[in-house]
Amino acid sequence: MEPHKIQLLVSDVDGTLLNAQKELTEATRNAIKRLREAGVPMSLISSRPARGLKWLIDELELQHACAALNGGVIVDPQLNVLSTYPLRAALTQEILGLIEAQGLTPWVYTETSWYVPGLEAEHVRHEMNVVRFDPLVFETLADLDGPIIKITGISDNDAATVACQDRLNRKFGDRLSLSCSLPNRLEITHHDANKGSAIEVIGATSNTTADAIATAGDGENDILMFRKSGFSIAMGQAPVEVRRAASVTATANSQDGLAWAIEEYLLKHRG
Repeated sequence: MEPHKIQLLVSDVDGTLLNAQKELTEATRNAIKRLREAGVPMSLISSRPARGLKWLIDELELQHACAALNGGVIVDPQLNVLSTYPLRAALTQEILGLIEAQGLTPWVYTETSWYVPGLEAEHVRHEMNVVRFDPLVFETLADLDGPIIKITGISDNDAATVACQDRLNRKFGDRLSLSCSLPNRLEITHHDANKGSAIEVIGATSNTTADAIATAGDGENDILMFRKSGFSIAMGQAPVEVRRAASVTATANSQDGLAWAIEEYLLKHRG
């Protein structure tokens, strides 16, 4: 579809909607407002938990379903759960054991909560500031409040992360969806919980066909949603394989890339 005929924009959050300081800039806020006034609403899709999206949903006055945990949970603007893809309980203990054996620190997410092995664990304090809520500490899976939606392995050792992903692929094959939203985090969800599947659900809940949806992102886990939408925008700082998968490449998120793309492609020539 021609970009100026798009009916819904679905944007990744970190590295796309937000700048490197995790800020929503005035230029981006204004571009989204202009897009909404032109009749094109917006939705969010993110590896973040749903509670980590709430301030953005409120600030941008979003009215459509949004996807959290890489599509593992779809919520309405009040964070009521519309659909979910929990990991099979029989797999979760085995996944956690493999992650820990490879030297990665596990973070575990249910529909409503985020669990870590300790508040002083690697990157936890930084993530608390990013998502704007605190995790719970767990010792065993019995401490969790519901089915597990996502497990994340955290490590600054790139080789360990790659090795862990390879082992999970070989052991579980197509039973899992594996992706890295950042180089230091390996994200594990149900096979059907990915950003591509989430685009289909968001489209269905908003009565928008796939070819009338524009998507914007910057990471490996955004490629699947690019393939499920009619028009896709990669941020300028995205890896080359992400930029190749998109319809167009914007400027970097540090240069208000999403705002630039909205003005250049989604608003220009709109009747």
